[in-house]
Amino acid sequence: MSYAIIETGGKQLRVEPGRFYDVELLHVEPDTDITIDKVLFVQNDGDVTIGQPFIEGATVEGTVMRHRRGKKVIVYKMKPKKKTRRKKGHRQEITQLMINSISMNGSVLFSQQESAQTPLLEDPDTAPYPSELPETPAVEDSVAEESAPVEVIAHAIEEAQEAVGELVEQNPDAEESAPVETLTTSLDEAQEAVETLATEE
Repeated sequence: MSYAIIETGGKQLRVEPGRFYDVELLHVEPDTDITIDKVLFVQNDGDVTIGQPFIEGATVEGTVMRHRRGKKVIVYKMKPKKKTRRKKGHRQEITQLMINSISMNGSVLFSQQESAQTPLLEDPDTAPYPSELPETPAVEDSVAEESAPVEVIAHAIEEAQEAVGELVEQNPDAEESAPVETLTTSLDEAQEAVETLATEE
């Protein structure tokens, strides 16, 4: 993975190709490509280049996506015992910038297309969406039947009935309660259905 540290709007920012960043307002129309030549640091697969203060011939290409305003910041000034109160709000003008590539001396070190082709499953931000994952082969009916045989279902129903019986022994009043009666009826019906299925097989 390659990245660079650039200076824009009086601030330093680490950028990578294929990612969006909010920077100080750039007086450029949206959907316009720009080139930033104030590059202080470049790392390309372990090869590090440090500028003094900037790297000669290093550029970062990007595309201005849109302009917007940041979250409101409240500025409140007060002078005690002077009855002076002043409250103001401020929203910083921001430009959303898409980084396309990092270049040095005219050669592209890393571009957005390369970052899209490189799978980074360890990073949750770059992991593929569920719709992009390979489809799981359908399980055949015969395999499904073998994975859940009738005996296993019958055994599970018997264990549930035993659990209900232990509950009734510990609390005799629970036998007449509606939830226990409903559960007992459901288990009996399930057992009858399993027995019917077993006889059909």
